[in-house]
Amino acid sequence: MREIIYRPLTQIFQMTLRIGDVPADWKTANVIPIHKKGHKTEPGNYRPISLTCITVSILIPECGSLPSALQSIVNGFTKYYLVRDFPVFEMLEEEFLERHVKKGSLYALSYRTRIDQDNTIALLPTGTLVLSVDKDTYEALGLEGQKSQYNHKMRYVICIDLTDKSLAPGSKKYKRVFWALKEKVQLRSDFLMAKHDNAGNKSEPLSSCFTQYQCKEYAPTVSTRRLTDTLCPVINSRHLRGEAEESCDSQEFLEWLGAVTAGVIDCNNKASSFLSTYCCPEPRTALGQACLSSVTGFLLPEDIHKLLAELRCYFDEPKFASWSSLTVHGFADSPVSWGTAEHGFHKGGENLYSFVIFKNQDYWLHMVAGAHDGCPP
Repeated sequence: MREIIYRPLTQIFQMTLRIGDVPADWKTANVIPIHKKGHKTEPGNYRPISLTCITVSILIPECGSLPSALQSIVNGFTKYYLVRDFPVFEMLEEEFLERHVKKGSLYALSYRTRIDQDNTIALLPTGTLVLSVDKDTYEALGLEGQKSQYNHKMRYVICIDLTDKSLAPGSKKYKRVFWALKEKVQLRSDFLMAKHDNAGNKSEPLSSCFTQYQCKEYAPTVSTRRLTDTLCPVINSRHLRGEAEESCDSQEFLEWLGAVTAGVIDCNNKASSFLSTYCCPEPRTALGQACLSSVTGFLLPEDIHKLLAELRCYFDEPKFASWSSLTVHGFADSPVSWGTAEHGFHKGGENLYSFVIFKNQDYWLHMVAGAHDGCPP
């Protein structure tokens, strides 16, 4: 893992110092002031933290603009909500369960929480509520959970299946869990929420449940740019490890892809360059043009799946390009990683996956885990 990411990160920082600029996505963030100590009226007593969202990027060689079919899907990505100071027990209210959790796929993630220090919460589309909490909160709640595999002494993970029949409203177990979250320890947080409605199963708008809370709707942001005269590695779908003088290996290509997507790394350097020694891997060719499009926000897997399916259809008609790519970056502070696996707090590329789709419908899939996370399924 270290060998894969250290070069592109080094290039980003070196290039930033040289040209005095940073990637466009890094310039936009939600800055949240966190109180450290002292009087709360003093600005100097707060620590600012910036929170960035999930991003999906598409790179299509020999293409000047995003094809209309892909653009249509991107423009139709599900909108999401930022709900302020929302209590977790509200997710167990019978009306919320029936109208949203059990109809359509509901996603929720605590917004300004740090996985290594705060109580972090996620609601999965399966109806599983995941609470990653500190030891004091766990003991106060009195709910069944497991020790964190990353911080055995200080953190616990509680998983509650809100669709389980034993947790039906009115049951003994339901009353116990609801009482713990409302009366014992009333966990509250800002939440990102979005819902995917299944075809033919339209449910009520998610915003109807937030009338008592500060809530704002957001649409994913889209940025597209045209790259010109870019050096590109030569790759072959059947040569995963590359072939001498014929194609580069998949890891070298992933590194190059990260450099190009970052937007500030010049792949045309020489090995003797003082500021940046990164060069496009050999063998390589020159792209006359390429389209790089990025979508940022609280993006749902269903939308990304549609985008991937349409990207595969891109080669149904003859194209100059021999491949295209789709890369997804997940949330660094999500309590879950792949599937329902616990997410560690040692950051190093977690929740990252990348598809390289070839003209013959072969594909490469890179799935990246953090240094302390389990291998993806």
